[in-house]
Amino acid sequence: MRVLKFGGTSVGSVEGLLNIKKIVSESEDQLIVVVSALSGVTNTLVEMTRMATAGDTGYEAMLPDLVKRHEDIINSVVPRESRLSCMKVVNTFVNESLTGSLGMLIANESLTPEWHDAIADAIVSHGEILSSAIVSLMLKNSKPHFAPAFIHTTDDDEGRVVDWDSTERHVLKEFVGDMTRVHVVQGFIAADSQTGVKTTLGRGGSDYTAAILAAILRADALEIWTDVDGFYDSDPRTHPEARLIERMTYEQAQRLCDNGAKVIYPPTIAPVAMRGIDVWVKNTFNLDAPGTLIAGHN
Repeated sequence: MRVLKFGGTSVGSVEGLLNIKKIVSESEDQLIVVVSALSGVTNTLVEMTRMATAGDTGYEAMLPDLVKRHEDIINSVVPRESRLSCMKVVNTFVNESLTGSLGMLIANESLTPEWHDAIADAIVSHGEILSSAIVSLMLKNSKPHFAPAFIHTTDDDEGRVVDWDSTERHVLKEFVGDMTRVHVVQGFIAADSQTGVKTTLGRGGSDYTAAILAAILRADALEIWTDVDGFYDSDPRTHPEARLIERMTYEQAQRLCDNGAKVIYPPTIAPVAMRGIDVWVKNTFNLDAPGTLIAGHN
């Protein structure tokens, strides 16, 4: 089994989605495909949350564009026979669930911080729910899953963290023995292990979702598919002479992430390092690039 995570730029364009389809179809392994929201959608949902919190109903004018963005993608990559059902999912989640959550912020000016945060997490979770519906229906015979059913968080002295005991128990129940070849899971979103209220793993948390699943299920590899070829020894956008690092240790990757490298969400490394699982960073838009391998020794 391999766990493949595709970021917002990968799922946010027709080219990226068709490459995802190619990557998945050419593999004979059992795969768990973890997806982010379409690029820019989480930022839009965060802005809508800010507006609703301030009592500004201007977010309503943004909803048609959000639907249209997903509709255009659906019409380009989802098989014709599945497009209607996919659009039904989009319309239901946007016009009922999302609109309802935003309306709760408008109607309740004196929410406690805890309830406000819970509603805000529910709002931003819509991005991954919508993108996962598209990817699942694009990949015929894949099985969709709902991440909050098995990715669980709890509060401790450091704030909100993964509840590893609950998560491991529910992940094993969800996947062990299921021989479906391709599974599709939302990244980023989770649920409180005690209350079931939606939570998140933080911005960039889709990488972490994938690492959690890979670690618990003892995957053969974790692949982070993004819009860069891998880790470089300097920023290639400002240093044309930057060289791709084709192999590095967990410690080296963690150090780069902690120092601001945007390639992988920093908490991602620890779970897979503890299990000795290889991590590949690859480019969805450059399938021939070697990528970067992160392993236990250089």
